Amino acid sequence: MLIGLVLLLCLATVPLAGGRLGALADVRFRAPWLAMAGIALQILVISIMPAGASWAHHAVHLASYALIAAFVWVNRRLPFLWLAAIGGGLNLAAIIANGGVMPADPDALATAGVEQKAGDFANSTAVAHPHLSFLGDVFAVPSSWPVSNVFSVGDVILVVAALLALHSVCGSRLVRGRLADA
Repeated sequence: MLIGLVLLLCLATVPLAGGRLGALADVRFRAPWLAMAGIALQILVISIMPAGASWAHHAVHLASYALIAAFVWVNRRLPFLWLAAIGGGLNLAAIIANGGVMPADPDALATAGVEQKAGDFANSTAVAHPHLSFLGDVFAVPSSWPVSNVFSVGDVILVVAALLALHSVCGSRLVRGRLADA
């Protein structure tokens, strides 16, 4: 929810920077079903069916990243998708290194007020001996805020990539010139 809200804020900045939101209607994605299937799998294991065999949840979580990576590959011509791929790749590296789950800093989880139910799959959780922990969910929005949660360096890069892509596609002043061709 946090990233979704930030993405809406990014969208709202386009007209403020002289961009035309209508230009988004001209964007044609290749194989959009790949992204939809990847997101659907994440929603399935995180929100709809969090209980069950952990190995299956981890496998489905990793499969969702594979589908999204395939979507990124076939749409690599879009501006700043390469940057989004770096952010997603950093997240994926941390997830793979930790057996299919994003390692979260226990202090960040506490700050965000994230409570996890024992036995349920959590895409982000404290791990006993995390690998690549610096790529995990180490940042937190405090629980006193309406959209409290934890997030990673990869998430920050994903949001920056989305901001730049939106402004590039919409022709705003933010990315005119050299950045527009990225």
